Amino acid sequence: MERLRECFAAAAAAKKKAYIGYAMAGFPSLGADLELARAVLESADVLELGVPFSDPIADGVVLQRCAERALAAGGGLARALEMAQTLRAETDKPLVLMSYLNPLLAWGLDSFAHRAKAAGVDGLVLPDLPPEEAAEILPALRGAGLDVVFLAAPTSTARRLKAIAKAASGFIYVVSVAGVTGERRAFDGRLERTVRDLRAATRLPLAIGFGISSPETAREAAKMADGVVVASTVLKAVLDAPDGAAGLRAARERSVLLARSLMEA
Repeated sequence: MERLRECFAAAAAAKKKAYIGYAMAGFPSLGADLELARAVLESADVLELGVPFSDPIADGVVLQRCAERALAAGGGLARALEMAQTLRAETDKPLVLMSYLNPLLAWGLDSFAHRAKAAGVDGLVLPDLPPEEAAEILPALRGAGLDVVFLAAPTSTARRLKAIAKAASGFIYVVSVAGVTGERRAFDGRLERTVRDLRAATRLPLAIGFGISSPETAREAAKMADGVVVASTVLKAVLDAPDGAAGLRAARERSVLLARSLMEA
């Protein structure tokens, strides 16, 4: 549970914001998913490794398309843990799984938590786990030494934000818009208020995600937060490419560009 804390502290000491990159288990195919994760990790401070799911309620069109391909290729929770174990042998950077709750429950929380920790996973982002329903979930995950990252939205009430701050560890994922993931040109007007209320409730780092699609939006988010999460725009580069090699190059270039923008923030 120390890697995430140390990562954000190191970024702050370097006078930059942490770049949290994203890859998905099974996308664009088995084997190529690992290469994409490595390409993103070259410039990222943290890797968020997505577990594809058939009903991704928080994901926009791009990540839904990626999840469909990933599932068809054989991606899933087992593949994500396999990738994490391989990557952990290659890097000391934090690895965070993004998964909906059902796959974890299907495995059994205790079994999953210990396998995840053994694979080198540092934490979990569970977008469909509200803090009010976390009491039966957190002991198994925290007991295995995993941070649990909660999402806060511009629509969250002050009471909800305090509950999120109390339940979270590692960092808090601040959603920049009311809605699903995807590229956008503007953030919700209530985002600054959300960040301000969270700052008053916690000392955990705050990372803004959803809608980060360019160096400009990354820098805008970085002015308010300690880190920035980028997913859809990098994976879209793979979807739009004419072939796998071109997609990997485009994803690497886009990831590097966004990482550099945060050094200037």
